[in-house]
Amino acid sequence: METSVIAAGSAASISGSVLASLAAILAAAYLFARLAQRLRQPAVVGEIVAGLALGPSLLGLLPGHLTHLLFPAPVLPYLNILSQLGLVLFMFGIGYQLDASHLRGVGRRITAVSLSSVALPFALGMGLAALLLPWFITREMKTDGLLAPALFLGAAMSITAFPVLARIITEHDMHKDRIGIMSLACAAIQDVLAWCILAVVIAIVNSTGGWPLALLALESVAFLLGLIYVVRPGLTWLLAPERRWAGAPATHATLVVGLLLSAWATDKIGLHAVFGAFAFGAAVPRRQIDALAPEVPERIEQSSLFLLPAFFTVTGLSVNLGGLGVRGVVMVLAVVTVACIGKFVGASGAARLTGASGRESITLGILLNTRGLTELVILNVGLSLGVLDSRLFTAMVLMAVFTTVITGPLLQRVHPRSPHPPTAHQQPETHTADESQSRTPDAVS
Repeated sequence: METSVIAAGSAASISGSVLASLAAILAAAYLFARLAQRLRQPAVVGEIVAGLALGPSLLGLLPGHLTHLLFPAPVLPYLNILSQLGLVLFMFGIGYQLDASHLRGVGRRITAVSLSSVALPFALGMGLAALLLPWFITREMKTDGLLAPALFLGAAMSITAFPVLARIITEHDMHKDRIGIMSLACAAIQDVLAWCILAVVIAIVNSTGGWPLALLALESVAFLLGLIYVVRPGLTWLLAPERRWAGAPATHATLVVGLLLSAWATDKIGLHAVFGAFAFGAAVPRRQIDALAPEVPERIEQSSLFLLPAFFTVTGLSVNLGGLGVRGVVMVLAVVTVACIGKFVGASGAARLTGASGRESITLGILLNTRGLTELVILNVGLSLGVLDSRLFTAMVLMAVFTTVITGPLLQRVHPRSPHPPTAHQQPETHTADESQSRTPDAVS
């Protein structure tokens, strides 16, 4: 009896600490998001910086061990669970907003730009991994050799943050311009390719031989085929308007249960849970849901935005700028340089060679260099796999923030924003996850 009382008291104490930590996270996210918006940056940039500031890079430098005080060790597993829940909800939104029409009938220029701006960063990322190999902190990594880190770094360099890019394009009134539409199509293709590469990396790291790798590949293919040929038709029937249970409550419950089960399935297969949530979002009958209960995906999205600051903070707790040292600073400079050159040259060069004007080519190179939140998702997968050490992880996080921050100012110089903001009827028909990110401070308040 006494043991039960003590255990209950301990559980209550941890619950209180989790709530206090979450309150601090949301308050910091609100303040930094407001500041980012004043600086004409997406709110998500401020929330990412808030997560970094709460970690050892800033708060940890102050006297009093404030980071440990706000986030004691018993609280961290619970914050990690909340961050993973926010992550899978967010990845469902990314998959849901991935318009398949961007991938059908793409022109020669879009194909060339997409492939070039994936291939060049991928090759440069692998080369950089080979150069930095002697500097890796091997005790922090779970893999031996160069293959897995090189493939992962190549995939991470190749990504373009589709939702952040969509938000920037909308803010600059480019969503109906040829170059804006082209950049979104290229970003959609690139992200599909990059996620496929990342899936291969995870399969290589998690497998222990030829047969486990083949089994993982077969299970992954079976999962995707099940989504396309079983889940999607089943959802079409289940959520049909003529069903007596049709409506927002049933749609909401069905989508949340489906995305969580899909995330669990890919986690059991050996891939990361984000793959299942993303694939489920891409597979659901979007037109039918938009016609029946268009508010449901937005509700799921808002739930993810409430939890994503916890994800940024968990990420920030793994980033320590003070521990970089000389080698770490060199890593940061090398990563940022390679990332920017790879994306910009790959995109703008291919665009120029396929007939785009110089201004269009430069604009496309700037847009496709945006990394944003999607990059952080990939980096956390790599950290959990053990294919990154703490210094390279820190360098890659800084690269993700830097490439996102510079996109707006550079784009304003090359493609100045319209003096008259778009009216309501000019806005795009759908909303990306990071469009709601810009509303996060109001949502949190």
